[in-house]
Amino acid sequence: MTSNAQLAIPNEMRAVAEQRIEHAKGAFADFMRVAQGAVSALEDRVTASQAGANEIGDKAMSFAERYVSSAFDFAQKILQVKDIQELVRMQTEFAQSQMNVLSEQVKDMGNTISKVSTDSMKSSIMGGLSS
Repeated sequence: MTSNAQLAIPNEMRAVAEQRIEHAKGAFADFMRVAQGAVSALEDRVTASQAGANEIGDKAMSFAERYVSSAFDFAQKILQVKDIQELVRMQTEFAQSQMNVLSEQVKDMGNTISKVSTDSMKSSIMGGLSS
């Protein structure tokens, strides 16, 4: 036997092999298209969630700034008190004011969280529909 012998593949077998390779390429292209759609949908959801988290964080920071500012204002006012009755009155007014502000902030934050959740759900649904 010689080592120079060529391997002869029958034409029918070559045609079947070529068909199988083309079929495998098509299946892989379909897989990649679906995978790209899934990645894109995930990116959309992450972007929507991130925007919502930023909105909630910004609102929380705004609330904190408002609280600290009013606490400093109150501290300045109590330095001007003339008697204990005025101090008690100012403290009561400050506490009532802070409770009202807190109530507004809780309601506002609840609305924001609800909106962010709804927007995120819409993004998820729309992302799922476009895939």
